[in-house]
Amino acid sequence: MALPALSSSGVKFRRVLAHFPQELSLAFAYGSGVFRQAGDSAGPGENNMLDFVFAVDDAVTWHMMNLTKNRSHYSFLKVLGPKQINSVQNYGAGIYYNTLVPCNGRIIKYGVISTDTLIDDLLHWKTLYVAGRLQKPVKILTQNENSKLQAALVSNLKSAVTAAFLMLPESFSEEDLYMQIAGLSYTGDFRMIVGEDRSKVQNIVEPNVPHFQKLYSNILQDCPQVVYKHHLGRLEIDKSPEGQFAQLMSLPRTLQQQITSLVDPPGKNRDVEEILLQVAHDPDCGFVVHQGISRIVRSSSVVQSAKTILTAGVLHGKLITTENTDPSGRNRPQQMQMSNTRKDSRWSHDLLNEIVPRIPQGCRVSWVLHGNVQAERK
Repeated sequence: MALPALSSSGVKFRRVLAHFPQELSLAFAYGSGVFRQAGDSAGPGENNMLDFVFAVDDAVTWHMMNLTKNRSHYSFLKVLGPKQINSVQNYGAGIYYNTLVPCNGRIIKYGVISTDTLIDDLLHWKTLYVAGRLQKPVKILTQNENSKLQAALVSNLKSAVTAAFLMLPESFSEEDLYMQIAGLSYTGDFRMIVGEDRSKVQNIVEPNVPHFQKLYSNILQDCPQVVYKHHLGRLEIDKSPEGQFAQLMSLPRTLQQQITSLVDPPGKNRDVEEILLQVAHDPDCGFVVHQGISRIVRSSSVVQSAKTILTAGVLHGKLITTENTDPSGRNRPQQMQMSNTRKDSRWSHDLLNEIVPRIPQGCRVSWVLHGNVQAERK
């Protein structure tokens, strides 16, 4: 089954792709710059940042070509070269973002993820970071003929439906379902506590129900565990222990592991199937699934936000880099202003301890926090 393509012109988004290396297995646009959200005007905000994700088969080669074409898009990490940029990319959710990039009269943000990492997240919900974005309507701009990727995209949608079923009552509306699905990747995300609009999920779903229907209607119609009363916009699911056990057994591997670790006492090491059968009989089955998802999302959101310290900047202080690229041979200083809380500094130390020793000789990078140099290499 093919992933549904959303209608409306994608010309302005595809024009953005012309600025980047074309070796993409998948490219999509998402967010409030693409789809209207509650509180916006009749269409997507023209002043909103455009968000993109690019999946690439060879991330090192892609970054090497992109550094040649778009060196200014990168933070100070460009002095380390494509291999070390890829090393930073592999932290956390496995995606590297360049943000606040001027392009075609708009400001854009784009993330780069390897095709293999994306497939792994779609199938197993290892981080539920990019997989979570693809559970909501996106604008597919280009996609190659990778059959594994295509199958993983559909599997991710089916898994989202299954997880939502387990957390919903026996009867519910289509909008209830889409609210549950859209909220999966925000469950446990610390940014929903410290920064994001807490009504974000509702703002995403309410204006975009037709887009969610296009994405999920075939899956719902083909699902044997649900009675889909399309004309009424209502669904009824099997909430018996047997029905819930079947759903639990079909969940992505990482979520099953998280549920197992929540329920199984340390050292007991029971079989996964035995534990999931116990959960299926538990009146709090839906809550246990919710907690398992929360664990996955919390971990990936924290690490991914910490990476922003290096890839875009989230610190009170400055990253000051000097790169010997001026034709005259003189060093050319660059400076990035940043903002954050003190907690971020702890996460950044781990990443900086990995990165700073690899800065080439002849370059100077200083991370200044609260007036003190925390890391430096000359």
